[in-house]
Amino acid sequence: MNAALRLISVGAGSHVALECGDRRLDYDALRDAVPRAGGAWRALGLEPGSRVIVYAPDSIEWVVAYLGVLWAGGVAIGVNPRLGLPELSSIVRDSEVRYLWCEAGVAVALRALAETAPAQPLVVSNGDGGHADWEDALSTAPTIGAAPRDEDDPALWIGTSGTTGTPKGVIHTQRVAGNPHSFAEIVLRATSEDRFYATSKLFFAYALANSLFAGLRLGATVILDRESPTPARVDEMVRRYRPTILFTVPTLYSKILAERLARRLGESGIRHFVSAGEAMPGALRRAWLAAAGKPPISGYGTSETLTLVMYADDESGLLRPTPCASLRYAEGIDPVVPQRIWVRNPTLAVGYWRHPEAQADGFRDGWFSPGDMFLRRPEDRLEYAGRNDDLLKISGQWVSTLWIEQALAEAAGAAAGQIAAVGVPTAEGLMRIAILAVAAPGREEEARQRIEAGVGNLPKHRRPCWVHWVKELPLTATGKVQRSRLRDVHELALARQ
Repeated sequence: MNAALRLISVGAGSHVALECGDRRLDYDALRDAVPRAGGAWRALGLEPGSRVIVYAPDSIEWVVAYLGVLWAGGVAIGVNPRLGLPELSSIVRDSEVRYLWCEAGVAVALRALAETAPAQPLVVSNGDGGHADWEDALSTAPTIGAAPRDEDDPALWIGTSGTTGTPKGVIHTQRVAGNPHSFAEIVLRATSEDRFYATSKLFFAYALANSLFAGLRLGATVILDRESPTPARVDEMVRRYRPTILFTVPTLYSKILAERLARRLGESGIRHFVSAGEAMPGALRRAWLAAAGKPPISGYGTSETLTLVMYADDESGLLRPTPCASLRYAEGIDPVVPQRIWVRNPTLAVGYWRHPEAQADGFRDGWFSPGDMFLRRPEDRLEYAGRNDDLLKISGQWVSTLWIEQALAEAAGAAAGQIAAVGVPTAEGLMRIAILAVAAPGREEEARQRIEAGVGNLPKHRRPCWVHWVKELPLTATGKVQRSRLRDVHELALARQ
């Protein structure tokens, strides 16, 4: 099989596959462009299994170059184009890529970077400055047939977000194209007439799988955006392109509410609002429902599962498996004790690049166990309890920092922009909790009062010893709180007191 061939084989010829800016590409044109891109990669010397970094903002050209790598038998790696050159250099060296695809504006810098890397990858730029010009390669390359690959051959890598440690390269095989659309088709009732729009970018598994891959497999239209997603930008994109399914993250839902744009989005024709990337607090779900008139569906997935594998669509917030996903639990564990689970789905990765310990811990016999913890509830539904690192034993009782964050977020309402809780050991070796909070602009005093009241309403063993007000929280490239750095922020705040 060939993942690219499977992804673009469904859509009706004249139906629009991709929209970005003023450009549209229908399925006939996409089925012409991808084999030609595959021919260009082959002409540039790409061999089956060769790894290619795609380092550029989202665009139709991004999709064609990326799928062209898969078509020619290579392995595509989408990388955040906002990543600095030192971080990119580390990825280039570790992954031993043979090619870097980029836009003209960064080609000269990437060429200098590539020439210092051991593998010295070829820089292919969408314009002048690289070792090879992509437009020239496309114009002279023959159209080729899809490279035949085994279903277990690598097709793409995804980088983990690095919220709790060093990011890892996750290896996905050709099977990713088999059934990335089951959640959209069965839960969202999506069809070829739908218009998918994800605010997250294509280097992120959430957008790549659940919007691009699912949209293409359904023959639907996928809307892309080069720009960063702000509330105003999302509002503009929705008014211009009229998506029917929106994929975004809790932080952005909260910001859209604060900007009083949720009602307009609710009246725009969007059938489903989907949230993932982080847990959605119940208070945020209720606020969105009240403002937009439609409840968001909260999904759970990882870079390793690629697609969403669990979802919650009611007030309880309890998760159930998505279609085609299977869950496995450890038996005999007290329901009040959070536990890791095992998950299996058609798009599951085969492991990590050069992280044998993490692979042995997380992958086993075709199943994957995330580092997240869950509580089993009636009917085998699950309550998300945070990362393994987020669970603390305080006064003999289990406490999840996620529970504290959600309680304080509900108490603060829109007065606080972000709240994070972190466990901190004392000099005596006891675990205590610190809160790091960011106030909404102009509402600092109100935020302090609300958080103080919220802390007072917490059970004693969940109350923090410290509340630090900071200008911002450390974030990963995908916009998640970088929890591995929270203790450092706490220590810095203490030192400044």
